[in-house]
Amino acid sequence: MTLHYGEPPVVVVIGDANPDLVLGGDTVPRFGQAEQLLDSADLVLGGSAAIVACGLARLGVPTALVTSLGDDLFGTFVRGELTEAGVNTRWVTRRADVPTGVTVVLSGHGRALLTHPGTIGLLRRSDVPGELLAVARHVHVASYFLQPGLAAELPALFAQAHGAGTTASLDTNWDPAERWDGVRDVLPYVDVLLPNAAELLALAGTGGAEDDPAALERAARSLGSGRTTIALKAGRDGGVVWTPDRQRFTAPIRAVDVVDTTGAGDSFNAGYLSGYVEGLSSADCLSRAVACGSLSTRAAGGTAAQPTRAELAAELSGGGLAD
Repeated sequence: MTLHYGEPPVVVVIGDANPDLVLGGDTVPRFGQAEQLLDSADLVLGGSAAIVACGLARLGVPTALVTSLGDDLFGTFVRGELTEAGVNTRWVTRRADVPTGVTVVLSGHGRALLTHPGTIGLLRRSDVPGELLAVARHVHVASYFLQPGLAAELPALFAQAHGAGTTASLDTNWDPAERWDGVRDVLPYVDVLLPNAAELLALAGTGGAEDDPAALERAARSLGSGRTTIALKAGRDGGVVWTPDRQRFTAPIRAVDVVDTTGAGDSFNAGYLSGYVEGLSSADCLSRAVACGSLSTRAAGGTAAQPTRAELAAELSGGGLAD
């Protein structure tokens, strides 16, 4: 499905796009020129923002991506994958002076990510036209900590979006510096925050273990801004939502044959936001999110197994569970 530039996007996604080289098998490095043979190597579309945009488009939500790529082979690959997925690429810029970022994913004994940032950190508020915010229903920003220039301008950008009647969401992703600065300044403008358990605890700074429901509850409540719904990617435990009016909903993980978990959290985001822009309840948005995240793990990379609208409908058996 290819979207025409004249079709107004319902969701504008802003952030990172790059190739992922996903390596599977015996991926724990042994230095000293020891050659290791792998089970698989796949070059796929990566970047949290790009995967979210593709997931939304796959679900039939008209979606535009604002990102920066190099004028190189990797940039051409990324733009081609986005176009093939049905994402509106009108606001994808190409830079001749900086190469496209790239991530190597070591998958087999857990997951490790090695990223060369390249163009990933070049986005600014000025790259997001006001006309785009005015026509969209929702704007989503991904990989906050990889984009320091944009991060500093995010409160103003989200305030502008709200002024145009557009809601906003944020997935910070991991902070490579592990400082976790600046997000509390943005939260008053964030309608939906989409962390995983480790990110939620780090952002809140309240301590506790990732598998401790009480610690996660404390962290979520401490980040409450009066506006923000927190939709947690809880891995094997599915997902949890805390609303500003102190409701809590859960949804269990879906049983699938897992091939690769790369990008599952981004597909979770796409599922949640697809329901959000349709006005579904938080519980129903969460059920969509967990189903999309689960189904995306059926193939290598973040986008190959993202569900269609029909596949999602077939998978869903009910809404989230209220506690």
